[in-house]
Amino acid sequence: MPQFAANLTMLFTEHPFLERFEAARNAGFDTVEFLFPYAWPATEIKALLDQHQLKLVLHNLPAGDWDAGDRGIACDPTRVAEFRAGVAQAIDYAQVLGVPQLNCLIGKVPAGADPKQVDATVVENLRYAAAELEKHGLRLLIEAINTFDIPGFYLHGTPQALKLIDQVGSDNLFVQYDIYHMQRMEGELAATLQQHLEKIAHIQLADNPGRNEPGTGEINYAFLFAFLDRIGYTGWIGCEYKPAASTEAGLGWRQQLIR
Repeated sequence: MPQFAANLTMLFTEHPFLERFEAARNAGFDTVEFLFPYAWPATEIKALLDQHQLKLVLHNLPAGDWDAGDRGIACDPTRVAEFRAGVAQAIDYAQVLGVPQLNCLIGKVPAGADPKQVDATVVENLRYAAAELEKHGLRLLIEAINTFDIPGFYLHGTPQALKLIDQVGSDNLFVQYDIYHMQRMEGELAATLQQHLEKIAHIQLADNPGRNEPGTGEINYAFLFAFLDRIGYTGWIGCEYKPAASTEAGLGWRQQLIR
């Protein structure tokens, strides 16, 4: 049976962030993920995880100034020092929070940047981050994002992610496979998941169109959930969708789509 993690950045937004941990537990989740913890002390978040008996399974490396439009800085040749400082900060948080893996959002290609320099920067940044995380028993993940939602995002397909992993040459670099993003960019969901299962360390979901709950769009989630069980996927599935109404009102898919 799939293991679902509530994404506290996207779900339970009826509550302030620090109240979403309790809401997730009350809704039946025992694992959570979110984009970033850095606006709060790590000890405060850890206390909430412990209080509500929740396991944190994923958060991202710092991704620049999100409010100003940054969606990651790993592809910016002018911000390598900032990227490396973010890796150190993420490790510090991860050690307190007990999260086993961190995701790197590569970012949007800087305007006017030399493509070869951008490519080299991505590889070197990922090589550095994978090595630093490995020292602390943490896995590094990379996620392809659809370019309809984020035009100009550097990493936008599974073949590109796998090529990056080969170029980096680290055994500590894996794919975070987002079903919603990859449905929009390439389809072939089941075949891709099966073919590259050993490199997929985490999955996220939402339906399409709309990025709402499973069962509201074109993706056959009942089939995919059963398929993931059949091929032996044992990781978590992050529920990173926008509830069509309230979060609680839309959670029935967990029973309806599990065979």
